[in-house]
Amino acid sequence: MLAMSDINCIKHLRNKKGLSITKIKGTLGINWRTAKKYADGDQLPKSKIKKSKGMMHFEKWGGK
Repeated sequence: MLAMSDINCIKHLRNKKGLSITKIKGTLGINWRTAKKYADGDQLPKSKIKKSKGMMHFEKWGGK
């Protein structure tokens, strides 16, 4: 998966500069399918939220 800065760069090159997928592929050195996926799609990778576990998060301190 690409970093968010790379994804934003692909979207910028496609939307603002009007470059083709082939030009973006050559400029960034990525696979054509990857450039197409992030340039034309509205999908962004979802950030992973780590859920806290353990007694401290479910009960009060020292509570029984």
